Amino acid sequence: MHYKRSLYLDRIRPFIGSPVVKVITGMRRVGKSVFLGQVADMVRSINPETKILSINMELMENRQYRDGILLHSMITDQGTGMALFLDEVQDITGWEEVVSSLLARGGIDIYITGSNAQMLSSELATKIAGRYVEFQIYPLGLSEFIEFRGNGASSLEEEFRLYLRFGGMPALHSMQLSWEVICQYLQSVKDTVLLNDVITRNSIRNIPLLESVFAFLADNIGSLFSAKRIADYLGSLGRSTSVNTIIDFIRYLSDAFAFHHVRRYDLRGRKQLEYTGKAFLNDLSFRHALFGYREGDISGFLENIIYMELRRRGYTVFIGQLDGKEIDFISHRGDETIYIQVTYLLASEDTAKREFSPLFSIKDNYPKMVLSMDRDFPSRKGIIQIYIPEFLTDTQS
Repeated sequence: MHYKRSLYLDRIRPFIGSPVVKVITGMRRVGKSVFLGQVADMVRSINPETKILSINMELMENRQYRDGILLHSMITDQGTGMALFLDEVQDITGWEEVVSSLLARGGIDIYITGSNAQMLSSELATKIAGRYVEFQIYPLGLSEFIEFRGNGASSLEEEFRLYLRFGGMPALHSMQLSWEVICQYLQSVKDTVLLNDVITRNSIRNIPLLESVFAFLADNIGSLFSAKRIADYLGSLGRSTSVNTIIDFIRYLSDAFAFHHVRRYDLRGRKQLEYTGKAFLNDLSFRHALFGYREGDISGFLENIIYMELRRRGYTVFIGQLDGKEIDFISHRGDETIYIQVTYLLASEDTAKREFSPLFSIKDNYPKMVLSMDRDFPSRKGIIQIYIPEFLTDTQS
């Protein structure tokens, strides 16, 4: 049974039938193909007369259509008045020319998916500029995780702890929630993403070095890093490399949606700081598959989960800096801004001061909040504390 990804369906609904390409992006195995099928069902429900043509490039029977000219000919032979769904277009030679030509001909409502951000953005900007809208699909949020669990779900706190450990890859819910089973699956997904969307696409020869960069980023989520720091660390292990190579590898991993590289933003100078930032995994469970679940690293886990929830809700996110103090997240969506601090527990007055004081220094009137695992911690100077599982399940929070 496939559960509806209502968050994304609601976003794409206003564009159904419009003369723009609907581009659905995201890491492999986050549910893009299933979501594409749900969009097709929605198109049928809106206009039952619409002819649906779906082509999944991962299926053997569609390998012939990796030739863009052959694909274009097959599609145009179907006529107009249809909705076209192309899944994993990066496997089609000259896909951007195919889509551009079909768009120019008119009469076809076009939806495509892809698993490499750089390839899609560069080709779209070149061939289809101004004629597409993008919808990025992420792993399940906590609310979706609970929905997928269905009758097996228990208390909010227990579901959150399961989510923290097992993550949000949709296919987990067709498996036994056993760590041995899940870990094997996650390793397989990670290897597929690295091989297909990083190594092969970028012709990487030093695969052990790429694996080391992946492991370093996964082991340091929530911590500031620089490419030089990673290069120095790997050099100390006898794996000499250049800063430029590290920068390239981080970009490749980000393009494959394995990681999100979040830059720092200086609130005083109103500018991005180029050389340092944080990396967050697209799904936290990949870290556990590499290193096991280490309870002592809970603060980084929580930051990763909150970052991904903000992205899921449509925010652009930066790491903040103000007079030497760090603000975990500055989040923008339209004309809305939210400042967020994330911590495990406000267990002492010193901890509370450390988390609240950077927010006190920000003099604008945008909302400011501290997210933690405490329940009902009193607000301070208008800055509220929210219990993390409740924040994750309340989109109005």
